[in-house]
Amino acid sequence: MLDLHRLRVLRELDRRGTLAAVARALNYSPSAISQQLAQLESETGVRLLEHVGRGVRLTGQARILVRHTEAILEHLELAEAELAASLVEVTGTLRVASFQSVLLVLVPAALSTLAARHPGLRVEITQREPEPAFAGLLAHDFDVVLGEEYPGLPQARMTGVDQQDLVHDELRLALPTRGRWSEASGPADLADAAWVLDPAGTAPGEWARALLRTAGVEPDVRFESADLLLHIHLVETGHAVAFLPDLLWADRRPAVRLRALRAHPARRLFTGVRRGAAEHPAVRAFRAALTP
Repeated sequence: MLDLHRLRVLRELDRRGTLAAVARALNYSPSAISQQLAQLESETGVRLLEHVGRGVRLTGQARILVRHTEAILEHLELAEAELAASLVEVTGTLRVASFQSVLLVLVPAALSTLAARHPGLRVEITQREPEPAFAGLLAHDFDVVLGEEYPGLPQARMTGVDQQDLVHDELRLALPTRGRWSEASGPADLADAAWVLDPAGTAPGEWARALLRTAGVEPDVRFESADLLLHIHLVETGHAVAFLPDLLWADRRPAVRLRALRAHPARRLFTGVRRGAAEHPAVRAFRAALTP
């Protein structure tokens, strides 16, 4: 019988890439991780690792084991979910990764709801952008991840992840209330404007640049940041123009001028959980509380 703990170590190596990273994630020394993998090789009777430079990589036989380990862990999570569902109270710890705009607006209300309905449930929140957050979900660092998808930039569906739509959040042009940019009717009027945009290479940053170039504008990006509170501040103080989602105004009155964009583009917000944990009472309770 193969040892499940050692199979988990092999799976973590496949996810994280290096023995040192696995050791940090599992709170072991690198030598202890190496010993676990050596013992797994003895149990299986096949070579699982190949040395490449100073690192290692998985053999084809190791990847067979990883594939079956994923299925085993999913079935174990299904068992845990069914066991938890048999209890009266929703308890335990739920680890959530969320990005800024959802964390600012939707998550606090969800936490208040959960505190009232399920006082025995502890929720731990970490701010992460969607891409690294989903990597953490598959590595079992998080139980629930908040994701986003921008128009024209569909996210690849990840194997083993259950997605549930949260809201479609319209994106608008945000202008200062005074000054030469305040009267613009659309992006085409802002060829000489200073822009604050998300970094190039990110989904919101690529979407914004593509929209502007389609409008015939090569943006003068004076400020590049993923911090939407900074975007708001720069627009409010007249230093830049931006694209901002409606969700930001759910609990505050905008001190900027908002203009609807052609075709009313909206980002899709959703939650993602490992498929085996989708019916866990804590996951279901959090998803229900998060619904605006």
